[in-house]
Amino acid sequence: MEVLVNGHATYCYTGGKPLDAAKPTVLFIHGVLNDHSVWILQSRWFANHGWNVLAVDLPGHCRSAGPPPATVEQAADFVVALLDAVGVERAALVGHSFGSLIALEAAARAPQRVTKLAMVGTAYPMTVSPALLDAALNDPQRAIAMVNTFSHSMLAPPPSTLGPGTWLYGSSRALMRRVLASNRDANVFHIGFKACNDYANGEQALAQLQCPVLFLLGESDQMTQPRAARTLTQKARDGKVVTVEAGHDLMAEAPDAVLFALRDFLA
Repeated sequence: MEVLVNGHATYCYTGGKPLDAAKPTVLFIHGVLNDHSVWILQSRWFANHGWNVLAVDLPGHCRSAGPPPATVEQAADFVVALLDAVGVERAALVGHSFGSLIALEAAARAPQRVTKLAMVGTAYPMTVSPALLDAALNDPQRAIAMVNTFSHSMLAPPPSTLGPGTWLYGSSRALMRRVLASNRDANVFHIGFKACNDYANGEQALAQLQCPVLFLLGESDQMTQPRAARTLTQKARDGKVVTVEAGHDLMAEAPDAVLFALRDFLA
């Protein structure tokens, strides 16, 4: 589905289903150098089990036009504008990594419009090492290799993702290269990492929430280690922590566990 947001064409995967005002809505937000496809299992399941699904490509990424958001706050404003554009008054937000911070900030800016918030593979502060920031800016292909090394704890995913024998490192690297090449006017890799690193409103945003929060973490995550989420998990008024056996690429490494955790939380 394509919709106009802030004057720019925005793509949302809907699981092949039209939006239905009578159904609840869940909005999936991807992380740095990803797109809507990282949610393929989860978005299709919800679309076929009574939900409106909006798995978005962030501005400047793949099938969405416009400048990529330079800050978490800008991206959060985009999320609220997207809900306006599709005529959805209230939705559950699910975000991974960078997307988790975007979802948190959006839920804080429009608390009355967010029914539930799921933060997947999250941390706060989401500090990015100077070496990785520099590589993302000056040697993106080397940075992609670094991120894939840190993001995975296994070589092949279980069948419910892409099928047995799929190479997680290779498929993730190919996706990141495709997203990077999709925008020839801006380095969405460095812009996204810098936005994560610069975000400083997490605790204040958490205090503004009016909805339950799920923190869905990977036991073997080296990018956003589970202990790095404690600043938020220990202060959430209505928070729940679920840990699965996976690295940072939770949706590919533990697709069923992620789906079941989201299903149970959003039910």
